[in-house]
Amino acid sequence: MRAVIQRVLSASVRVEGEVVGQLDRPGLLVYLGVTHDDGPTEVAWTARKVWDLRLLHEEQSASDVGAPVLVVSQFTLYGDARKGRRPTWQAAAPGPVSEPLYDAVCAELERLGAHVERGRFGADMQVESVNDGPVTLVLET
Repeated sequence: MRAVIQRVLSASVRVEGEVVGQLDRPGLLVYLGVTHDDGPTEVAWTARKVWDLRLLHEEQSASDVGAPVLVVSQFTLYGDARKGRRPTWQAAAPGPVSEPLYDAVCAELERLGAHVERGRFGADMQVESVNDGPVTLVLET
C-alpha cells in the first residue's frame, strides 16, 4: 500500500461538478494506492500511521488536534514508467481487490477517531487543494 500525504489548509474532490468530499479546515489529503498483496495488516498500519504521524504544525498529528482527513483512491501511485514512454499499471490491484481495502482504510481511520471525507472510488475526480507548507510525504507498507 502506498499513500501520499499532503498537509493542506483546504481540499475538495469533485465528480462531474458535484463536491463529493471536502476539507474546509486544515487537515490531511491522502492519495491511496493498493497493490496485489495488500491486506488487513497494511490497512491497519496505514490508517494508524496517517492518524498518528506528526506532520502538522508544531509537530502535531491529526489525532492530536482532531484534523480531518480526505482520502482519495489513486491506482496511479503504482505506475511504472521506467521503460518506454507509456507507464504500466500492473502493480496496482484491480478495483475488486483495491476498493474494499480503500474502504477499510477509511473505516479504520474513522474507528481511530478521524473525521474522514472521501473521493469516489474509480471515478474521474478533480481534486483541488491548498497545500500548507507545502508538506508532502510518501508512505509505503
